[in-house]
Amino acid sequence: MNSDSDLQIAGDILEVPHLLQPPREHPATVAEFAGLARSLAADRSQWEHLVRYDAASRWYHRLRACPGYEVWLLSWVPGQGSGPHGHGRSSGVLTVLHGALTERTERGTRVWRAGAQRVFAPGYVHEVVNDALEPAVSLHIYYPGLTEMPTLPLHTAGHTPVACAAERTTTGSLTA
Repeated sequence: MNSDSDLQIAGDILEVPHLLQPPREHPATVAEFAGLARSLAADRSQWEHLVRYDAASRWYHRLRACPGYEVWLLSWVPGQGSGPHGHGRSSGVLTVLHGALTERTERGTRVWRAGAQRVFAPGYVHEVVNDALEPAVSLHIYYPGLTEMPTLPLHTAGHTPVACAAERTTTGSLTA
Protein backbone atom coordinates (compact mmCIF):
# COMPACT_ATOMS: atom_id res chain seq x y z
CA MET A 1 0.00 0.00 0.00
CA ASN A 2 1.36 3.39 -0.97
CA SER A 3 0.54 5.88 1.77
CA ASP A 4 2.02 9.01 3.26
CA SER A 5 0.86 7.82 6.66
CA ASP A 6 1.77 4.90 8.83
CA LEU A 7 -1.75 4.87 10.28
CA GLN A 8 -4.10 2.24 8.96
CA ILE A 9 -7.59 1.57 10.22
CA ALA A 10 -8.84 -1.97 10.00
CA GLY A 11 -12.56 -2.56 9.92
CA ASP A 12 -15.44 -0.16 10.29
CA ILE A 13 -14.73 2.72 12.71
CA LEU A 14 -18.48 2.97 13.38
CA GLU A 15 -18.36 -0.50 14.90
CA VAL A 16 -16.37 0.82 17.86
CA PRO A 17 -19.18 2.08 20.12
CA HIS A 18 -16.95 3.70 22.72
CA LEU A 19 -15.71 6.16 20.08
CA LEU A 20 -19.20 7.35 19.20
CA GLN A 21 -21.07 9.99 21.18
CA PRO A 22 -24.57 8.98 22.17
CA PRO A 23 -27.30 10.85 20.30
CA ARG A 24 -28.65 13.82 22.23
CA GLU A 25 -32.21 13.72 23.39
CA HIS A 26 -32.50 17.53 23.28
CA PRO A 27 -30.61 20.39 21.59
CA ALA A 28 -27.55 21.58 23.50
CA THR A 29 -25.85 24.22 21.32
CA VAL A 30 -26.97 27.53 19.83
CA ALA A 31 -26.74 25.98 16.36
CA GLU A 32 -28.95 23.06 17.44
CA PHE A 33 -31.58 25.40 18.91
CA ALA A 34 -31.54 27.55 15.75
CA GLY A 35 -31.86 24.33 13.71
CA LEU A 36 -34.80 23.20 15.84
CA ALA A 37 -36.51 26.56 15.22
CA ARG A 38 -35.92 26.23 11.46
CA SER A 39 -37.31 22.69 11.40
CA LEU A 40 -40.42 23.70 13.38
CA ALA A 41 -40.89 26.72 11.10
CA ALA A 42 -40.72 24.49 8.04
CA ASP A 43 -43.30 22.03 9.43
CA ARG A 44 -46.39 24.23 9.43
CA SER A 45 -48.56 21.29 10.50
CA GLN A 46 -47.06 21.58 14.00
CA TRP A 47 -48.16 25.16 14.57
CA GLU A 48 -50.34 26.75 11.87
CA HIS A 49 -53.65 25.32 13.17
CA LEU A 50 -52.91 26.70 16.66
CA VAL A 51 -52.46 30.37 15.69
CA ARG A 52 -55.04 32.82 17.01
CA TYR A 53 -55.13 36.60 16.70
CA ASP A 54 -56.27 38.76 19.60
CA ALA A 55 -56.77 42.49 19.07
CA ALA A 56 -56.68 43.15 22.84
CA SER A 57 -53.31 41.54 23.63
CA ARG A 58 -50.57 39.46 22.09
CA TRP A 59 -51.62 35.84 21.81
CA TYR A 60 -49.14 33.12 22.80
CA HIS A 61 -49.10 29.36 23.11
CA ARG A 62 -46.38 27.10 24.54
CA LEU A 63 -45.65 24.42 21.93
CA ARG A 64 -43.12 22.49 24.01
CA ALA A 65 -41.85 22.38 27.57
CA CYS A 66 -38.78 20.17 27.55
CA PRO A 67 -35.93 19.64 29.99
CA GLY A 68 -33.74 22.71 29.50
CA TYR A 69 -35.85 24.66 27.01
CA GLU A 70 -39.30 25.88 25.96
CA VAL A 71 -40.83 26.65 22.57
CA TRP A 72 -43.47 29.40 22.27
CA LEU A 73 -45.70 30.46 19.38
CA LEU A 74 -46.80 34.13 19.34
CA SER A 75 -49.07 36.15 17.09
CA TRP A 76 -48.96 39.91 16.61
CA VAL A 77 -51.70 42.03 15.05
CA PRO A 78 -50.62 45.38 13.60
CA GLY A 79 -49.52 47.74 16.34
CA GLN A 80 -48.95 45.11 19.03
CA GLY A 81 -45.59 45.04 20.76
CA SER A 82 -43.73 43.50 23.66
CA GLY A 83 -42.40 46.66 25.26
CA PRO A 84 -38.66 46.75 26.09
CA HIS A 85 -37.73 43.63 28.03
CA GLY A 86 -35.06 41.11 28.89
CA HIS A 87 -35.21 37.34 29.30
CA GLY A 88 -33.55 36.80 32.67
CA ARG A 89 -30.97 34.03 32.53
CA SER A 90 -32.37 32.59 29.29
CA SER A 91 -30.84 32.71 25.84
CA GLY A 92 -33.18 32.61 22.89
CA VAL A 93 -33.93 32.16 19.24
CA LEU A 94 -36.69 34.30 17.69
CA THR A 95 -37.87 33.12 14.27
CA VAL A 96 -40.41 35.04 12.21
CA LEU A 97 -42.86 32.58 10.67
CA HIS A 98 -45.24 34.98 8.92
CA GLY A 99 -45.30 38.71 8.26
CA ALA A 100 -42.68 41.09 9.61
CA LEU A 101 -41.61 42.24 13.06
CA THR A 102 -39.58 45.28 14.04
CA GLU A 103 -36.93 44.86 16.73
CA ARG A 104 -35.62 47.88 18.62
CA THR A 105 -32.46 47.76 20.69
CA GLU A 106 -29.94 50.26 22.02
CA ARG A 107 -27.98 49.62 18.84
CA GLY A 108 -30.79 50.43 16.43
CA THR A 109 -33.88 49.12 14.68
CA ARG A 110 -34.21 46.11 12.38
CA VAL A 111 -37.16 44.66 10.48
CA TRP A 112 -37.27 40.85 10.50
CA ARG A 113 -39.31 39.17 7.77
CA ALA A 114 -40.58 35.59 7.52
CA GLY A 115 -37.65 33.16 7.73
CA ALA A 116 -35.33 35.52 9.62
CA GLN A 117 -33.89 34.50 12.98
CA ARG A 118 -32.49 36.47 15.90
CA VAL A 119 -30.28 34.60 18.36
CA PHE A 120 -29.56 36.28 21.70
CA ALA A 121 -27.75 35.65 24.98
CA PRO A 122 -28.85 36.30 28.58
CA GLY A 123 -28.89 40.02 29.33
CA TYR A 124 -30.08 41.02 25.86
CA VAL A 125 -32.71 43.78 25.97
CA HIS A 126 -35.02 44.48 23.06
CA GLU A 127 -38.52 45.49 22.06
CA VAL A 128 -40.44 43.64 19.36
CA VAL A 129 -43.35 45.35 17.55
CA ASN A 130 -45.55 44.60 14.58
CA ASP A 131 -45.23 47.88 12.67
CA ALA A 132 -46.62 46.31 9.49
CA LEU A 133 -50.18 46.40 8.16
CA GLU A 134 -50.67 42.62 8.34
CA PRO A 135 -50.53 40.16 11.25
CA ALA A 136 -47.28 38.39 12.09
CA VAL A 137 -46.44 35.06 13.74
CA SER A 138 -43.19 34.19 15.49
CA LEU A 139 -41.60 31.19 17.17
CA HIS A 140 -39.47 31.66 20.30
CA ILE A 141 -37.14 29.12 21.88
CA TYR A 142 -35.76 29.93 25.33
CA TYR A 143 -32.98 27.92 26.95
CA PRO A 144 -33.11 27.37 29.78
CA GLY A 145 -36.88 27.79 29.89
CA LEU A 146 -38.10 31.34 30.46
CA THR A 147 -38.58 32.09 34.16
CA GLU A 148 -38.76 35.88 33.93
CA MET A 149 -39.24 38.58 31.34
CA PRO A 150 -38.50 41.83 33.14
CA THR A 151 -39.68 45.06 31.58
CA LEU A 152 -36.61 47.22 31.05
CA PRO A 153 -35.96 50.50 29.27
CA LEU A 154 -33.73 50.19 26.23
CA HIS A 155 -31.42 52.87 27.67
CA THR A 156 -30.98 51.81 31.28
CA ALA A 157 -28.35 53.69 33.26
CA GLY A 158 -25.60 51.31 34.34
CA HIS A 159 -26.91 48.47 32.18
CA THR A 160 -25.30 47.50 28.94
CA PRO A 161 -27.21 44.89 26.98
CA VAL A 162 -25.12 41.97 25.88
CA ALA A 163 -24.01 42.64 22.34
CA CYS A 164 -23.99 38.94 21.65
CA ALA A 165 -27.00 38.72 19.40
CA ALA A 166 -26.79 37.32 15.94
CA GLU A 167 -29.18 37.23 13.04
CA ARG A 168 -29.79 34.44 10.59
CA THR A 169 -31.19 35.70 7.33
CA THR A 170 -33.25 33.71 4.87
CA THR A 171 -30.06 33.02 2.94
CA GLY A 172 -28.65 31.23 5.98
CA SER A 173 -25.73 33.55 6.64
CA LEU A 174 -24.93 34.38 10.25
CA THR A 175 -23.80 37.87 11.17
CA ALA A 176 -23.17 39.58 14.48
